[in-house]
Amino acid sequence: MQEDAAGAGLHVAFAGSLGDLPAAEGRSLGDVVMLDCPVIDAATLAALARLDLRAAGGDTRLIVSTSVEMLDEVFACMDMSMPVLLVDPNRAERVIALGQVMAGFPAARLRELSEDDRLMLLRLSEQVGQIAGHMDRLAPAGPARAGRSGASAEAPDFAGNGPPYAAKDPSFLSDARMLRRIIRQRQLRARFIEGDLFADPAWDMLLDLAAARAEGKQVSVTSLCIASAVPPTTALRWIGQLVEAGLFQRVCDENDRRRAFIELTDQAVDRLARYFGEIALTQPVPV
Repeated sequence: MQEDAAGAGLHVAFAGSLGDLPAAEGRSLGDVVMLDCPVIDAATLAALARLDLRAAGGDTRLIVSTSVEMLDEVFACMDMSMPVLLVDPNRAERVIALGQVMAGFPAARLRELSEDDRLMLLRLSEQVGQIAGHMDRLAPAGPARAGRSGASAEAPDFAGNGPPYAAKDPSFLSDARMLRRIIRQRQLRARFIEGDLFADPAWDMLLDLAAARAEGKQVSVTSLCIASAVPPTTALRWIGQLVEAGLFQRVCDENDRRRAFIELTDQAVDRLARYFGEIALTQPVPV
């Protein structure tokens, strides 16, 4: 991890155990703290929670690597500083995470980069740009152009314009069986055509949360990563993007503060309801 940080243009000021960081309350954490916590016990979770609170009070960004088995516990205890979570990452995923947090740094906080460093960051920017391109497709569409053939003046759009969904038939988004059927149909394609060609984790997670909402169930971050049909670290990046986009929100377990879930925001519910209400006019079962 030290080599990855240095290669990304950061000066490594400290390397040691997690227990050493909270003890040094008078010392700055620096710009980035990278942690590798594949196996976690109660003491480690408590230390992570303290570090999360400390980072939230300053400008430090946290990058935390863990295992699939420990993901829910780490996610639940770190809810203040919005850390970047990685699951069993390789070096490329760590470097991408560094690029992600560095994108928010003022230029003056980074040392002068070598040409190799610049090329690496350029490649990172290209990958971030690909993610941004996918997110653009989730962004609100512009109002329907006047005079469009076959378009109603009151037709709703994904931006939330048009009549409220309450005026529509609410059965589209409350039909869990229909939503699960759509999910199964999407999964079925992987049996016949390479699944990576159709990877759309944002949509798969939106559908899974919509179905869970209709069923009255709560979804853990690990379960949502599985539903995304992409590697967990990739899914976590998308979850972060969708939280920032106002479509996902984190909800703590009322009975156990050590657990947390992901659910759709009211904004996401409204937009999905409009989408299903609109597409049902032309296609009974959207995929």
